[in-house]
Amino acid sequence: MKAIEQALSETAIIQKVLAGETALYELIVRRFNATLYKIGRSYNYDHEDTQDLMQDTYVDAFKSLAQFEGKASFKTWIARIMMNNCFRKRQKLSFKNEIAMEAKADSKPLFTGNEQYTDKALHNKELGHIIENALEQLPSDYRMVFSLREINGMNIAETADLLAISEANVKVRLNRAKAMLRTKLQNAYSPKELYEFNLVYCDSMVEKVMKRIYEL
Repeated sequence: MKAIEQALSETAIIQKVLAGETALYELIVRRFNATLYKIGRSYNYDHEDTQDLMQDTYVDAFKSLAQFEGKASFKTWIARIMMNNCFRKRQKLSFKNEIAMEAKADSKPLFTGNEQYTDKALHNKELGHIIENALEQLPSDYRMVFSLREINGMNIAETADLLAISEANVKVRLNRAKAMLRTKLQNAYSPKELYEFNLVYCDSMVEKVMKRIYEL
C-alpha cells in the first residue's frame, strides 16, 4: 500500500471502500489485527480459534460498513463485533460460566515504571506465558476490563460502553483485576506486550480476509 493510503483515516477508508475501492479494506485489517487478536485471546481462545474469529469479524464488519455512523470510534465499533462473535462462539460451544471471584478494590498502580526490569522481563518468553496464564485464570468480567483498558488502550467511557456497565464499575473491576495479578506479577511486564499478534501472521490474515470478501 502507498504511504498516502496508509495515512487515510478509518472514515476516509470506509468511504472509499463503499464507493467501490474494496482493496483498501486491507488497511482496516492491518490496523486492527493486534486489537482483535488481544480481544480474542482475552476470551481464552487459542491462537487458531482467535484467528478464525478475527476473519469472521472483518467479514461481518465489511458487510456492515454502511451502518457505521461514526458516533463512536471505528476501533470501538469493530471491537464490539469481535466481542459479540467471541461471546456467540462461547455460547455455541457451551462453555461453562467462570466462577465469580471477589477481591478487595485496590487503587495502587500495577505498573511503577521500572523500565530496566520490565525490558528484561519482556524478553523472557517463559515469563510471558506465566503472565498470560495468570490472565486466563481471572474471571471474565475482570479479564475483559483489564484487556480493554490496559492491553488495548480503551478509555473508561469506551470500555463501559463495550461491556454495557457503568464507568464506576469499570474502575472497580480494573482495580480488582490488578489486585489479583499483582501478587504474582508485581512490576515485571508491560501490558502492551501481552497477546502480541506477531507481524508474521499479518499478511496471512489480510490474504484470508480479502479472499473471503472478494467471494461475497
